[in-house]
Amino acid sequence: MIEVKNLYKSFGEEEVLRDISFNFKPGTVNVIIGGSGSGKTVLTKCIVGLFELTKGQVLYEGVDFHPLSFEEKKEIRKQIGFLFQGGALFDSLTVEENVMFPLNIFEQGTQKERKERVDFVLNRVNLTGSEKKYPAEISGGMQKRVAIARAIAMKPKYLFCDEPNSGLDPKTAIVIDNLIGEITAEYNMTTVVITHDMNSVLEIGENIMFIYQGELEWSGTRDDILKTTNKNLSDFVYASDFMKQIRSIANK
Repeated sequence: MIEVKNLYKSFGEEEVLRDISFNFKPGTVNVIIGGSGSGKTVLTKCIVGLFELTKGQVLYEGVDFHPLSFEEKKEIRKQIGFLFQGGALFDSLTVEENVMFPLNIFEQGTQKERKERVDFVLNRVNLTGSEKKYPAEISGGMQKRVAIARAIAMKPKYLFCDEPNSGLDPKTAIVIDNLIGEITAEYNMTTVVITHDMNSVLEIGENIMFIYQGELEWSGTRDDILKTTNKNLSDFVYASDFMKQIRSIANK
């Protein structure tokens, strides 16, 4: 579990986040939503330690992260997997080499053990047979699956996904959503997804927080979100034509 307690973050005189408290639960997909400039990306960077807090706490399994030494933080960071918005694959490396990259840096096992781990995670994301291909030779959806394989190669306790469906067609986006949901449950990870895609929220969001102008405006489940009476959340949720159709059907 990741616990955020009374978190504040300022840049100079500008207060970006105010008194955020939330629990990110293991074995579930925890979703952070909010409009551009709401503070959700800053919050995520505070949680993983890329930004120092102005005030408050971030606890990993009860351990207060920010006061730790560099080496102590490093041990927790080894347990964190990242799925970046663009995939962030190395163009000059093959699929296999991309997934192997973090293992070569952090794992102490043999080359044979690392190769077995790479084969396992590529099989888990249905990419067996693509090991020797380069990112430019595979589709955008396959690139995202490679990025997921790399993110889970270190057997993380925590998985952070930044706009995982960015640039994908709707059908492929559903595949990626389902894969994230399946892996989260399978490995009992604490998964945090940052998104503005309501399709993803309804597909896999189990524990949802809505950030509005730097504050935690609302939290609940995907069932709760469709019945919300919070105006700011409702305006956000039903901004797309797809969600307007959902509301129209629900009101009939």
